[in-house]
Amino acid sequence: GRKDSVWSLGDGQPPEDLDKQIETPPLSTLLIEKPQTTSINVGGDASFIAKVEAKDLLRKPTIKWFKGKWMDLASKTGKHLQLKESFDRFTKIHTFEMHFIKAKADYSGNYRCEVTYKDKFDSCSFDFEVKGQSHSIALSAAALHCSFTHCFCGACVCEDAGELDFSGLLKHREPKQEEVPEVDVWEILKNARPDQYEKIAFMYGITDLRGLLKRLKKTKKEEKKSEAFAKKLEPAYQVDKGGKIRLVVELADPTVELKWYKNGQEIRPTPKYIFEHKGTQRIMVINNCSKNDDAAYSVRAGDEKCSTELFVKELPVNIVKELEPVNTTVNERIELECEVSEEGAQVRWLKNGVEVQTGARSRYRIKSEGTKHLLIIDDATREDSGTYSLMATGGTSQAKVKVDLKPLKIIQDLSDITIRLGQPLKLHCEISPGNVPGRWYRNGQAIQAIERINILQRARNHRLEIESSVIADAGDYTFVPEGYTQKLSAHVHIIDPPRVHLDRLNFPDNTVTIVAGNKLRLEVPISGEPAPRVVWMKGERVSLDCPGSNQGGSCSACGVEKSTDCQDLVPKNNYLDEILTCIKMDCLLSDIPDPPEAPLVTEVGGDWCFMSWSPPHYDGGSPILGYFIERKKKQSSRWMRLNFDLCKETTFEPKKMIEGVPYEVRIFAVNAIGVSKPSEPSKSFVPLAVTSEPTMLVVDEVTDTTVTMKWRPPDTIGAAGLDGYMLEWCLEGSDEWIPANKELVEKTKYTITGLPTEGKILVRVMAINAAGASQPRTTQHAILVKEVVEAPKIRVPRHLKQTYIRKVGEAVNLVVPFVGKPRPKVTWLKEEQIVEPSQVSIRNTDCDSIFFIRKAERKHSGKYQMSVQVEKHVDTAILDIQIVDLPGPPQAVKIDEVWGVNVALDWTPPKDNGNAPITGYTIQKADKKTMEWYTCIEHYHRTCITIPDLVVGNEYFFRVYSENMCGLSESATVTKDSALIVKEGLNLKIPDYNEYDFTEAPKFTQPLINTFAVAGYNTRLNCSVRANPRPKVMWMKNKIIILDDPRYRMFSNQGVCTLEIRKPSPYDGGVYTCKAINDLGEAQVECKLEVKGGMNFSDLLHRGVPLHLIDKFMNESKLPEPEKK
Repeated sequence: GRKDSVWSLGDGQPPEDLDKQIETPPLSTLLIEKPQTTSINVGGDASFIAKVEAKDLLRKPTIKWFKGKWMDLASKTGKHLQLKESFDRFTKIHTFEMHFIKAKADYSGNYRCEVTYKDKFDSCSFDFEVKGQSHSIALSAAALHCSFTHCFCGACVCEDAGELDFSGLLKHREPKQEEVPEVDVWEILKNARPDQYEKIAFMYGITDLRGLLKRLKKTKKEEKKSEAFAKKLEPAYQVDKGGKIRLVVELADPTVELKWYKNGQEIRPTPKYIFEHKGTQRIMVINNCSKNDDAAYSVRAGDEKCSTELFVKELPVNIVKELEPVNTTVNERIELECEVSEEGAQVRWLKNGVEVQTGARSRYRIKSEGTKHLLIIDDATREDSGTYSLMATGGTSQAKVKVDLKPLKIIQDLSDITIRLGQPLKLHCEISPGNVPGRWYRNGQAIQAIERINILQRARNHRLEIESSVIADAGDYTFVPEGYTQKLSAHVHIIDPPRVHLDRLNFPDNTVTIVAGNKLRLEVPISGEPAPRVVWMKGERVSLDCPGSNQGGSCSACGVEKSTDCQDLVPKNNYLDEILTCIKMDCLLSDIPDPPEAPLVTEVGGDWCFMSWSPPHYDGGSPILGYFIERKKKQSSRWMRLNFDLCKETTFEPKKMIEGVPYEVRIFAVNAIGVSKPSEPSKSFVPLAVTSEPTMLVVDEVTDTTVTMKWRPPDTIGAAGLDGYMLEWCLEGSDEWIPANKELVEKTKYTITGLPTEGKILVRVMAINAAGASQPRTTQHAILVKEVVEAPKIRVPRHLKQTYIRKVGEAVNLVVPFVGKPRPKVTWLKEEQIVEPSQVSIRNTDCDSIFFIRKAERKHSGKYQMSVQVEKHVDTAILDIQIVDLPGPPQAVKIDEVWGVNVALDWTPPKDNGNAPITGYTIQKADKKTMEWYTCIEHYHRTCITIPDLVVGNEYFFRVYSENMCGLSESATVTKDSALIVKEGLNLKIPDYNEYDFTEAPKFTQPLINTFAVAGYNTRLNCSVRANPRPKVMWMKNKIIILDDPRYRMFSNQGVCTLEIRKPSPYDGGVYTCKAINDLGEAQVECKLEVKGGMNFSDLLHRGVPLHLIDKFMNESKLPEPEKK
């Protein structure tokens, strides 16, 4: 494109795009270095650099340089402007540069750099200022006009004047110099109309009209004097919170209607907003201003409007009563109280500069009582010490809280104690204050509570209890209260006299039984401090004397053998006491027992069984100590031990088996010698469980002698499955349950027959499978065996409430549900005659009636009455069925008139309309020569038509088809005569016609229909009116005109009037009237609307219903319905 010599003043959008919004992608971060604002002198050089990181970019991004809003500098490059690009492969950074060389004063302005990559976008704006010199100031007047033109006058020609004018260089000639017209273009533009700007620019050679208009816009404009306001609102007002403000305007015309607005919403007079009139002044007073009143206000007088801003200044909340320092001790209550200048003020509590956290688990509670604010700590600890502060908008109050420990008082100190080994050790002390925790130490090591050591604390009492003391428990014990430096100490000494521990041998009656030929080794534990002297004896003879404390002996069948482990003894301790212990050794020959017999499984459950067995015939010479039990799956060879402790009984109950899997079990007998061989496996058995009880047992139907029950299957069935159900019943007050079914019932519904009339019974059901019967499910209340009469009610489907239309030959299948008990009697009537079964097939069930016609004929059309009767109760419904067929051809089609190339046809509707309204006609024409028919028009509604554009000299026949919802008639009616289109030149006598008067008073051709609506779903009321001239239509509810109510929408199209009620509620029910009025009269129709389904108080209030009407509606809805006779 052309490179203009002066390009710097073209900022902004082009004139044709002023109203077009600039669309840019969403901003993202692409620029890592942005151009910076620069200032230079005229004639200097300047550079602007932008850098983009290319690590995540697959190709080079696109960059554009703009001056102002829209001028793209890519087309302005030349001697004074250069654009460069480079890429560093090591740092992966794109560098974009823009250089100004020998900048001019008019290069100043705002510039923009835009970078785009796929869906990413980034932008940066910067300013470029070129400071002028004396020479440029001297030529500013002449250069101002030259900057907008392509002429080169003598006053502004310089060495750079033509360097950017490439079009002039291409012509190889010097540009013509023209004298600058001595006119003030500024004054011309200021005084001209906007539509003359382009003409002036063309006359004076101004090319950059956009830039010139932008400068012109910056000039001061005289404010147009308002025609409606003599004095407008101030630009802004300020008022203190709780104060009063007066907004005053003065009108030039006091009769103009005035409206006040807040944030665009009209303000109505209330106690808060008061409107005053004083002459031409209009005043709005706002009382008790709050933060909600901080908004934009405007006032409209006629077509003019003035606005202002109201700022509500909130007064600071000051500290009236400062916090007081608190010094207390632990476990005490702390209350910090501060009083502020305003009730309900928002304050913040801080501890050591951090805001105090409150909540269900916090130790802090914040409470406010009017202007008082309290911080409460119920059970103070030493961690609660610190600086607490209350921060309000008008100041801060601080106070220090110091929590010290209470002085320790020792009520009962620890005392030294000496006990025997194995006796319990108890240490007790009592200190004050109570509830002070502490730690126990033994020989400087902390004591932890374990199984035999209990550490107890109750109020002021602290206890250390050891169930059975050992030698290691001796030492120095210390109790240290937490938070105190004082400690309580005591010494514990444990003594242990010589003892022989025969109870550890586990030999009954001190008798040792061994197998013949085996070696006997006796290890008898002894204890005593210091170590006692041990002597072994056999009868009265000393077998071995053991003087050392770590010596002992062992006895075998062949003599005595030395050992160093434990001893049988006559010990001597360091107190010279002797303890004599005799061990009677009887050597008995024993062996392992025989295996028991195969066990018997007598009872099986879901994951368990019960088994029993007999002891073995031979116990091996030693009593049976117990039995081991093993099991395995029948298909497996891996046995699993079920008990690790011996089973003393001859019965056992294995558990944790898999339901439905066959198992086998076997037994091992155990005596003192060892374990026997396993018994023979038991017969295989399968664990099976009964199902859980059936659920949701309810009564389905009751007659005078039967009760129908239904239920749901059990929640848990198991591997045994479900074979069926068994039902039982009993009279109320009796325990004798009578089976209701001899065989199992597979369905979950059963009718119990043969019941006593008017008797009260209880029913229960059990689920049966291979494992047995489940727990029964019993009815909660007794059932009265008496049929309940329920009034019949026909529930007509929605599509049958209107006329049901079908074509001839189609099937008609209608299902009409109804309710009623006992089974209602259903009757169908047509024109008060019973419907003949040969014409219509009717099948009735307990809950519906089916109306079926295999091939519909027109004689089946009509209104059918369905009656449902239970005793004296009757309910009826009317079904309107319309069977439609193709219509017959029109009658008496004739040519009414022929003139020029036009033919007027006229006909009468067909005799047979096919039992449906005629929707239109199809007219065809045929040349007499060919008799080929062509359609002229389709779906034509009137019975007369003019066929135009016929060929001169041809003779035509015409025929007409009639049409209804089924389609065109099978045949058409052809005109008897033909129409000859004669040549021009013949005179046509035009008969005189009297002008027909089409005016007509309003008349409703389709009235309103009483309607039932469902609450919450939109409903429409429709009617049609005919009138000329066009009438004014009004809608009324309960004789009250509906105006500007958003819940109602009114439509009128081609005489069809519609009222749409959005999401109606019971309050919207009532009598609706449509009234049409024109100059010739008026007419109205009305209907009743009933809304089913209630709404609560909040729904009515949300929809804007007045409170007195809500109260009336709620009271009416609570009234009991009158009893039906």
